[in-house]
Amino acid sequence: MQISKSRANIMLFVAAIIWGAGYIWSKQATNAGMHAGLINAIRGFIYAGLVYLLFHRAVNHMSQLDLRIGLTAGIINFLGYQIQTVGLMYTTPANNAFLTAIYVVIVPFVVWLFFHQRPEPKSYLAILICMVGMAFLTNVVGHGLTLHLGDLLTILSAFFYALQIVYFGMSATQSNPWTLAFLLGLTQGVLGGAWSLLFERGSYASVNWQAGLVPVIILGLASSFGAQTLQVLGQRFTDPTPAGLILMLESVFGSVFSVAFGFEPFTYNLLVGGALIIVALLIMQVGLRRLWRVRRHAE
Repeated sequence: MQISKSRANIMLFVAAIIWGAGYIWSKQATNAGMHAGLINAIRGFIYAGLVYLLFHRAVNHMSQLDLRIGLTAGIINFLGYQIQTVGLMYTTPANNAFLTAIYVVIVPFVVWLFFHQRPEPKSYLAILICMVGMAFLTNVVGHGLTLHLGDLLTILSAFFYALQIVYFGMSATQSNPWTLAFLLGLTQGVLGGAWSLLFERGSYASVNWQAGLVPVIILGLASSFGAQTLQVLGQRFTDPTPAGLILMLESVFGSVFSVAFGFEPFTYNLLVGGALIIVALLIMQVGLRRLWRVRRHAE
Protein backbone atom coordinates (compact mmCIF):
# COMPACT_ATOMS: atom_id res chain seq x y z
CA MET A 1 0.00 0.00 0.00
CA GLN A 2 1.31 3.45 -0.96
CA ILE A 3 -0.58 6.73 -0.51
CA SER A 4 0.43 10.38 -0.87
CA LYS A 5 1.34 12.55 2.10
CA SER A 6 -1.70 14.77 1.49
CA ARG A 7 -4.06 11.75 1.60
CA ALA A 8 -2.31 10.48 4.72
CA ASN A 9 -2.90 13.85 6.38
CA ILE A 10 -6.57 13.71 5.37
CA MET A 11 -6.82 10.31 7.07
CA LEU A 12 -5.37 11.83 10.26
CA PHE A 13 -7.81 14.75 9.93
CA VAL A 14 -10.75 12.32 9.77
CA ALA A 15 -9.33 10.47 12.80
CA ALA A 16 -9.24 13.76 14.72
CA ILE A 17 -12.92 14.40 13.86
CA ILE A 18 -13.92 10.93 15.08
CA TRP A 19 -11.90 11.30 18.30
CA GLY A 20 -13.49 14.72 18.83
CA ALA A 21 -16.92 13.09 18.67
CA GLY A 22 -15.57 10.40 21.00
CA TYR A 23 -15.65 12.87 23.90
CA ILE A 24 -19.45 12.72 23.75
CA TRP A 25 -19.55 8.91 23.88
CA SER A 26 -16.93 8.83 26.64
CA LYS A 27 -18.95 11.34 28.62
CA GLN A 28 -22.07 9.19 28.25
CA ALA A 29 -20.16 6.10 29.40
CA THR A 30 -18.64 7.81 32.45
CA ASN A 31 -22.04 9.31 33.32
CA ALA A 32 -23.30 5.72 33.40
CA GLY A 33 -20.70 4.91 36.08
CA MET A 34 -18.02 3.30 33.92
CA HIS A 35 -14.37 4.00 34.72
CA ALA A 36 -11.45 4.36 32.32
CA GLY A 37 -10.04 0.83 32.67
CA LEU A 38 -13.40 -0.80 31.98
CA ILE A 39 -14.06 1.45 28.99
CA ASN A 40 -10.56 0.77 27.69
CA ALA A 41 -10.98 -2.99 28.06
CA ILE A 42 -14.30 -3.20 26.21
CA ARG A 43 -13.32 -0.93 23.32
CA GLY A 44 -9.92 -2.62 23.03
CA PHE A 45 -11.39 -6.12 22.68
CA ILE A 46 -13.94 -4.82 20.16
CA TYR A 47 -11.09 -3.29 18.16
CA ALA A 48 -8.97 -6.44 18.22
CA GLY A 49 -11.97 -8.64 17.38
CA LEU A 50 -12.96 -6.57 14.34
CA VAL A 51 -9.40 -6.42 13.01
CA TYR A 52 -9.03 -10.20 13.37
CA LEU A 53 -12.41 -10.82 11.75
CA LEU A 54 -11.51 -8.76 8.67
CA PHE A 55 -7.73 -9.28 8.44
CA HIS A 56 -7.11 -12.62 10.17
CA ARG A 57 -4.80 -13.84 7.40
CA ALA A 58 -2.34 -11.04 8.09
CA VAL A 59 -2.69 -11.49 11.86
CA ASN A 60 -2.12 -15.26 11.62
CA HIS A 61 1.15 -14.64 9.75
CA MET A 62 2.44 -12.28 12.43
CA SER A 63 6.25 -12.27 12.72
CA GLN A 64 8.33 -11.76 15.85
CA LEU A 65 9.09 -8.24 14.62
CA ASP A 66 5.36 -7.53 14.24
CA LEU A 67 4.74 -8.84 17.77
CA ARG A 68 7.51 -6.74 19.32
CA ILE A 69 6.49 -3.54 17.53
CA GLY A 70 2.77 -4.07 18.18
CA LEU A 71 3.18 -4.76 21.89
CA THR A 72 5.50 -1.77 22.31
CA ALA A 73 3.05 0.53 20.50
CA GLY A 74 0.14 -0.88 22.51
CA ILE A 75 1.85 -0.33 25.87
CA ILE A 76 2.85 3.24 24.95
CA ASN A 77 -0.71 3.96 23.79
CA PHE A 78 -2.26 2.51 26.96
CA LEU A 79 0.10 4.36 29.32
CA GLY A 80 -0.66 7.70 27.68
CA TYR A 81 -4.41 7.28 27.95
CA GLN A 82 -4.45 5.77 31.43
CA ILE A 83 -2.03 8.28 33.02
CA GLN A 84 -3.98 11.16 31.47
CA THR A 85 -7.23 9.78 32.88
CA VAL A 86 -5.76 9.34 36.37
CA GLY A 87 -4.31 12.84 36.15
CA LEU A 88 -7.79 14.22 35.40
CA MET A 89 -8.89 13.02 38.86
CA TYR A 90 -6.44 15.47 40.48
CA THR A 91 -6.71 18.54 38.26
CA THR A 92 -9.24 20.55 36.24
CA PRO A 93 -10.46 19.46 32.79
CA ALA A 94 -9.04 22.68 31.28
CA ASN A 95 -5.57 22.06 32.73
CA ASN A 96 -5.76 18.42 31.62
CA ALA A 97 -6.65 19.32 28.04
CA PHE A 98 -4.08 22.13 27.82
CA LEU A 99 -1.19 20.14 29.29
CA THR A 100 -2.00 17.05 27.18
CA ALA A 101 -1.55 19.28 24.12
CA ILE A 102 2.10 19.75 25.12
CA TYR A 103 2.76 16.59 23.12
CA VAL A 104 2.91 18.74 19.97
CA VAL A 105 5.90 20.53 21.50
CA ILE A 106 7.55 17.24 22.52
CA VAL A 107 7.12 15.39 19.18
CA PRO A 108 9.78 17.22 17.09
CA PHE A 109 12.32 16.91 19.91
CA VAL A 110 11.66 13.18 20.31
CA VAL A 111 12.29 12.82 16.57
CA TRP A 112 15.46 14.90 16.93
CA LEU A 113 16.67 12.90 19.95
CA PHE A 114 16.03 9.37 18.65
CA PHE A 115 16.25 9.78 14.87
CA HIS A 116 18.56 12.84 14.55
CA GLN A 117 16.12 14.70 12.30
CA ARG A 118 15.99 18.42 13.03
CA PRO A 119 12.51 20.02 12.99
CA GLU A 120 11.72 22.41 10.15
CA PRO A 121 12.10 26.06 11.26
CA LYS A 122 8.39 26.70 10.62
CA SER A 123 7.56 23.94 13.14
CA TYR A 124 8.48 26.20 16.05
CA LEU A 125 6.12 28.98 14.97
CA ALA A 126 3.30 26.51 14.26
CA ILE A 127 3.74 24.84 17.65
CA LEU A 128 3.76 28.21 19.46
CA ILE A 129 0.54 29.31 17.71
CA CYS A 130 -1.00 25.90 18.48
CA MET A 131 -0.25 26.19 22.21
CA VAL A 132 -1.69 29.72 22.32
CA GLY A 133 -4.78 28.35 20.58
CA MET A 134 -5.09 25.59 23.17
CA ALA A 135 -4.71 28.19 25.95
CA PHE A 136 -7.77 29.99 24.54
CA LEU A 137 -9.67 26.76 23.83
CA THR A 138 -9.30 25.53 27.42
CA ASN A 139 -9.65 29.07 28.89
CA VAL A 140 -6.29 28.83 30.61
CA VAL A 141 -5.78 32.45 29.49
CA GLY A 142 -8.77 33.45 31.62
CA HIS A 143 -8.36 31.30 34.72
CA GLY A 144 -4.58 30.86 34.76
CA LEU A 145 -2.58 27.66 35.17
CA THR A 146 -1.74 26.35 38.63
CA LEU A 147 0.14 23.05 38.81
CA HIS A 148 -1.11 20.14 40.93
CA LEU A 149 -0.17 16.46 41.14
CA GLY A 150 -2.66 15.74 38.35
CA ASP A 151 -0.93 18.29 36.13
CA LEU A 152 2.42 16.51 36.51
CA LEU A 153 0.74 13.21 35.60
CA THR A 154 -0.86 14.89 32.58
CA ILE A 155 2.53 16.17 31.39
CA LEU A 156 3.87 12.61 31.76
CA SER A 157 0.95 11.33 29.65
CA ALA A 158 1.76 13.98 27.02
CA PHE A 159 5.25 12.48 26.73
CA PHE A 160 3.73 9.05 26.02
CA TYR A 161 1.37 10.55 23.43
CA ALA A 162 4.34 12.21 21.71
CA LEU A 163 6.27 8.94 21.87
CA GLN A 164 3.28 7.14 20.35
CA ILE A 165 3.03 9.55 17.42
CA VAL A 166 6.76 9.30 16.72
CA TYR A 167 6.74 5.50 17.10
CA PHE A 168 3.77 5.12 14.74
CA GLY A 169 5.42 7.38 12.16
CA MET A 170 8.95 5.96 12.36
CA SER A 171 9.54 2.52 13.93
CA ALA A 172 6.05 1.02 13.53
CA THR A 173 6.15 1.42 9.74
CA GLN A 174 8.28 -1.76 9.69
CA SER A 175 5.28 -3.79 10.86
CA ASN A 176 2.22 -4.99 8.96
CA PRO A 177 -0.48 -2.35 9.68
CA TRP A 178 -3.17 -4.95 10.39
CA THR A 179 -1.10 -6.90 12.91
CA LEU A 180 -0.17 -3.57 14.52
CA ALA A 181 -3.85 -2.61 14.74
CA PHE A 182 -4.76 -6.03 16.18
CA LEU A 183 -2.05 -5.81 18.86
CA LEU A 184 -3.03 -2.23 19.72
CA GLY A 185 -6.57 -3.38 20.43
CA LEU A 186 -5.52 -6.55 22.24
CA THR A 187 -3.04 -4.69 24.48
CA GLN A 188 -5.61 -2.02 25.23
CA GLY A 189 -8.18 -4.68 26.14
CA VAL A 190 -5.89 -6.82 28.30
CA LEU A 191 -4.20 -3.96 30.17
CA GLY A 192 -7.47 -2.06 30.55
CA GLY A 193 -9.14 -5.19 31.92
CA ALA A 194 -6.28 -5.83 34.36
CA TRP A 195 -6.40 -2.21 35.55
CA SER A 196 -10.15 -2.39 36.00
CA LEU A 197 -10.05 -5.66 37.96
CA LEU A 198 -7.32 -4.30 40.24
CA PHE A 199 -8.67 -0.81 40.91
CA GLU A 200 -12.29 -0.53 39.71
CA ARG A 201 -14.10 -3.68 40.84
CA GLY A 202 -15.88 -1.82 43.62
CA SER A 203 -17.64 0.40 41.08
CA TYR A 204 -19.18 -2.41 38.99
CA ALA A 205 -22.35 -2.62 41.08
CA SER A 206 -23.17 1.04 40.45
CA VAL A 207 -22.69 0.93 36.67
CA ASN A 208 -25.79 1.55 34.56
CA TRP A 209 -24.88 -1.10 31.99
CA GLN A 210 -27.85 -0.38 29.75
CA ALA A 211 -26.87 3.28 29.40
CA GLY A 212 -23.11 2.69 29.29
CA LEU A 213 -22.61 -0.22 26.92
CA VAL A 214 -23.96 1.43 23.75
CA PRO A 215 -21.58 4.44 23.80
CA VAL A 216 -18.63 2.17 24.66
CA ILE A 217 -19.48 -0.11 21.73
CA ILE A 218 -19.58 2.98 19.50
CA LEU A 219 -16.17 3.99 20.90
CA GLY A 220 -14.84 0.54 19.99
CA LEU A 221 -16.25 0.71 16.48
CA ALA A 222 -15.59 4.36 15.62
CA SER A 223 -12.81 5.71 17.84
CA SER A 224 -10.72 2.54 18.10
CA PHE A 225 -11.34 0.51 14.93
CA GLY A 226 -12.08 3.55 12.77
CA ALA A 227 -9.87 6.40 14.00
CA GLN A 228 -6.98 4.38 15.45
CA THR A 229 -6.67 2.39 12.22
CA LEU A 230 -6.68 5.62 10.21
CA GLN A 231 -3.85 6.87 12.44
CA VAL A 232 -1.85 3.67 11.98
CA LEU A 233 -2.22 3.85 8.18
CA GLY A 234 -1.88 7.62 7.83
CA GLN A 235 1.26 7.95 9.91
CA ARG A 236 3.10 5.52 7.67
CA PHE A 237 3.13 8.16 4.92
CA THR A 238 3.54 11.50 6.70
CA ASP A 239 5.91 13.12 9.20
CA PRO A 240 5.42 13.01 12.98
CA THR A 241 5.39 16.79 13.64
CA PRO A 242 2.53 17.70 11.23
CA ALA A 243 0.78 14.49 12.30
CA GLY A 244 0.82 15.70 15.91
CA LEU A 245 -0.59 19.08 14.93
CA ILE A 246 -3.37 17.51 12.85
CA LEU A 247 -4.32 15.06 15.59
CA MET A 248 -4.48 17.96 18.06
CA LEU A 249 -7.59 19.08 16.16
CA GLU A 250 -9.28 16.39 18.25
CA SER A 251 -9.58 19.02 21.00
CA VAL A 252 -11.17 21.54 18.62
CA PHE A 253 -13.69 19.02 17.29
CA GLY A 254 -14.34 17.82 20.84
CA SER A 255 -15.36 21.35 21.79
CA VAL A 256 -17.45 21.75 18.62
CA PHE A 257 -19.36 18.51 19.26
CA SER A 258 -19.74 19.41 22.93
CA VAL A 259 -21.39 22.71 21.93
CA ALA A 260 -23.52 21.02 19.26
CA PHE A 261 -24.90 18.48 21.76
CA GLY A 262 -25.50 21.06 24.48
CA PHE A 263 -22.77 20.05 26.93
CA GLU A 264 -21.25 23.56 26.90
CA PRO A 265 -22.03 26.99 25.38
CA PHE A 266 -20.35 28.48 22.34
CA THR A 267 -17.69 30.97 23.49
CA TYR A 268 -15.27 33.54 22.10
CA ASN A 269 -12.41 31.37 23.40
CA LEU A 270 -13.60 28.42 21.30
CA LEU A 271 -13.66 30.59 18.17
CA VAL A 272 -10.23 32.17 18.72
CA GLY A 273 -8.57 28.96 19.94
CA GLY A 274 -9.89 26.89 17.05
CA ALA A 275 -8.90 29.54 14.50
CA LEU A 276 -5.33 29.74 15.85
CA ILE A 277 -4.89 25.96 15.72
CA ILE A 278 -6.13 25.89 12.12
CA VAL A 279 -3.65 28.69 11.24
CA ALA A 280 -0.85 26.61 12.77
CA LEU A 281 -1.87 23.64 10.63
CA LEU A 282 -1.89 25.79 7.49
CA ILE A 283 1.63 26.99 8.28
CA MET A 284 2.82 23.38 8.59
CA GLN A 285 0.99 22.12 5.53
CA VAL A 286 1.44 25.06 3.16
CA GLY A 287 4.36 27.07 4.57
CA LEU A 288 4.79 30.79 5.12
CA ARG A 289 6.44 31.45 1.75
CA ARG A 290 3.62 29.82 -0.22
CA LEU A 291 0.99 31.65 1.85
CA TRP A 292 2.82 34.94 1.09
CA ARG A 293 2.95 34.15 -2.65
CA VAL A 294 -0.77 33.32 -2.69
CA ARG A 295 -1.55 36.61 -0.94
CA ARG A 296 0.63 38.63 -3.33
CA HIS A 297 -0.97 36.89 -6.34
CA ALA A 298 -4.45 37.69 -4.99
CA GLU A 299 -3.54 41.37 -4.75
